[in-house]
Amino acid sequence: MSQVRIVEAGDIAAIAAMFQQVLRNQAGPPPASLVDYLRHLFLDAPFCGGGAHSLVYLNDEGKISGFIGVHMLPMTFHGRKLQAAVCGTLMSKDRDRDPLAGARLLKAFFDGPQDLSFSESANDISTRLWTRLRGATLASYSLDWIRVIRPAGFTLEAAGKKIKLARLFSPLAGGFDALWRKRLDPGQLSWPALAPGGTGQKAGTVRDISETEFIKLLDPLTSHIPLRPDWAQCHLDWILMDAHEKPNLGELIFCAVLSPNGRPIGAFAYYAKPGAIGSVLQIIALPGQAGVVIDGLIDDAAKRGLVGLRGRVQPNLLDAMLGRRIAFVHATSTVVHSRDAELLKAMTDQQAFLNGIAGEQWCRLIEGRFN
Repeated sequence: MSQVRIVEAGDIAAIAAMFQQVLRNQAGPPPASLVDYLRHLFLDAPFCGGGAHSLVYLNDEGKISGFIGVHMLPMTFHGRKLQAAVCGTLMSKDRDRDPLAGARLLKAFFDGPQDLSFSESANDISTRLWTRLRGATLASYSLDWIRVIRPAGFTLEAAGKKIKLARLFSPLAGGFDALWRKRLDPGQLSWPALAPGGTGQKAGTVRDISETEFIKLLDPLTSHIPLRPDWAQCHLDWILMDAHEKPNLGELIFCAVLSPNGRPIGAFAYYAKPGAIGSVLQIIALPGQAGVVIDGLIDDAAKRGLVGLRGRVQPNLLDAMLGRRIAFVHATSTVVHSRDAELLKAMTDQQAFLNGIAGEQWCRLIEGRFN
């Protein structure tokens, strides 16, 4: 008889094999590094346990055919201490044979002791499961934003993910982009490219900072958001250590944005590699300062030789992004669930700090490399 139970150490090899087949779309056994990482992430990490656990689904033959990966995130809501559960991986195989496996896993997860649950990487199938089980999709948290800096380089880099030979034309792209950008006046807004002088906005000063300094800025720069991580209780050192392990994306850069009097008004963290599209891990800003921080990020990326930027939208940044020649696309959805109507309303009313380091984007399962 099929059942759902808590993950055990002996399950990891089967989970890794399913991950390799279902989510990586690769045949053959999973690499040892993936097996080790899944064990590390879902059994040994400091945010495992706390009442909510990763779960496996056993089919009628007693074999693992489904998995939901969970980690805990301490949060606060108007001073009230909460426990959120982040669902980082939901997968099942043999859906034709057992179409309810995913739903049973998700229902068992929702029945845990956490105050709220969410995922920022739900595909269309997962999103339907969440909403059928009385979850909600947060549209304004479910958009990726894109800013093109060097158009030819951006096009080749995007194409290179599908067509490896496209990157052979990178030297030509550099010359084309230089000519294109020279045609733009300093500070001129353009959809296809960024002017050589950058955004032209100098209301803030960007300064490189350490990871430790970035962590210290999180609380003062997010204290205006009602529902947010309890940063003092979060294992940020562990999360950011994991975030560094993505060599394909480049170096993880931390920067603060300062007002003319030297006061921090925002900060950002992103992956930077010359000639690549930068992946933005997090942007934080004081109320009314989001535009200054976004401009600082775009200018910093241009100076480091990036061809563009891509990141996840936070609702408190959305207004500032309009008018800055930023495009929006939908790839995955942020979905939430809570038995507490007040918490659910706070999330659907855009009063929550979710995604990024308060979600899943730091995890090596997203854009990480396993050889």
